[in-house]
Amino acid sequence: MVTVADNGPEKKRASTGSLRWRRARQVVQVLALLLFFYLLLGTRQAGTTALPHDIFFRLDPLVGISTMLASRQWVPALAVGGVTLLLTLVLGRFWCGWLCPLGTILDWTPARASRRGRSDTAGHWKYVKYLVLSITLLSAALGSLTILVLDPITLLFRTVSNALLPAFSTVVTTAEGWLYRMEPLQPAVEWLDGLVRGWLLTEQAFSIPGLLLIAIFAGVLALNAIRRRFWCRYLCPLGALLGLVSRFAWLRHFVDEGKCTSCRRCALSCPMGAIDPEHGFAASAAECTLCLDCAEACPAGVIAFRGQRVHPAVPHFQPSRRQLFASLGMVAIGTALLKATTLFRSKNPMLVRPPGVQEEELLSKCVRCGECTRVCPTGGLQPSLTTAGWEGLWTPVLVSRFGYCDYSCNSCGQVCPTGAIPKLPLDVKRLEVIGLAVIDEERCLPYAEGKPCIVCEEMCPVPEKAIRLSEEPVVNEHGETVILQYPRVIRHLCIGCGICEYQCPLEGEAAIRVYAPGKAPPHEQPQQRRQDQQ
Repeated sequence: MVTVADNGPEKKRASTGSLRWRRARQVVQVLALLLFFYLLLGTRQAGTTALPHDIFFRLDPLVGISTMLASRQWVPALAVGGVTLLLTLVLGRFWCGWLCPLGTILDWTPARASRRGRSDTAGHWKYVKYLVLSITLLSAALGSLTILVLDPITLLFRTVSNALLPAFSTVVTTAEGWLYRMEPLQPAVEWLDGLVRGWLLTEQAFSIPGLLLIAIFAGVLALNAIRRRFWCRYLCPLGALLGLVSRFAWLRHFVDEGKCTSCRRCALSCPMGAIDPEHGFAASAAECTLCLDCAEACPAGVIAFRGQRVHPAVPHFQPSRRQLFASLGMVAIGTALLKATTLFRSKNPMLVRPPGVQEEELLSKCVRCGECTRVCPTGGLQPSLTTAGWEGLWTPVLVSRFGYCDYSCNSCGQVCPTGAIPKLPLDVKRLEVIGLAVIDEERCLPYAEGKPCIVCEEMCPVPEKAIRLSEEPVVNEHGETVILQYPRVIRHLCIGCGICEYQCPLEGEAAIRVYAPGKAPPHEQPQQRRQDQQ
């Protein structure tokens, strides 16, 4: 607690106390950010961390409330978010100022300073984050979690794991390939690659969704050019939820008005614009993040944070009835439009989901965090852009040309924080059918060009071999009769893992592709049935 002080030595003690608490906050911010990245990098196949890898998602009350609303289920792991809400009732919006990793990054991002002599409260703009929160929760109540992509924890994790790390891996791998050509550098390159492989280097391909994620994240940071912590002030739905709860917080900002010199330095230093000079320099509990910048900036040392049983009359933003009904209308229209994409999603033959996933359950539980795509050892799981329709934005899909579903891996279900991907034992997971491989005879080398190729059959991990070879005599270009092997897919054995498509040696589109169950192109199904009968 920062103590209210008079002048002279007492004022010096107050300034020293506020500085000490502010330094403590900065240390906690750094430690929380390091913990976030430690857990993110530890989310990998066979990786272990000292704390649960999804602890930040568990502590995020917006993730927990939205998921349980959408799925109509109690999710015990996400109930930990209630602890955050209880602490918010005591300490106020401390999460945003002390623990939020995105908030810390925004604090370190260059920002436009407040202008001297002007209030920085921007009243009606603060309504936007409450609008985003209401849309998020009401959409969740209607079974859609699409808007949860704006949650700060999911946004940061998804950006780092699905965009920044793949981009970094691409750059480093390219540089390693170039340096490895120099024989004296080969031992150093091998040592460096072994040191960072799996932690910083990933098999996940850098793709168009990754570019979009980087653009969105860059936009969030760029908003600091308009106002400090613009995202936190005006857009963050988690901040809005914590702000609503912190209105009843016990620990509050206090100003000794009798000793205040009205210098406005506290209002100018506040990164959230929470202090209103027009109301005795009182701070809105819904906006204050306990950063303590105001206490340090006060030349008179008259600002304190202390417990108060009776809450002072501090102005808060109160949405009108018209604004509430406008939110409800936007939610209804938006959710209807999202649901309309179900028709597109149901017809997309390339929508291959992780093992054990039920489509509707995935959409009502997936928080778009990127944990599953991060842990995928082959990089086959990718965040969906349009493959699953807009309702399925950023949900995981298997893109077999980028990677495949490893027959010896069930990590995606083990790391999913909400159960959107079920935790299947490995022996059960191996039996799950996620798709069907179909051979395109117009591109397959043996069929189209009479050239030998049995890569798909060799790579098939199913013990009984879902891809088998049939031998037929053919006359080659030299007029010689040779035996050529033709691959064919045994439908009832194929699980759709995608390794055949991934390993196909053709450039561009593979000659064998994996389709969602029951979604193989009609013109190819009779052809495949003919092959099955041979």
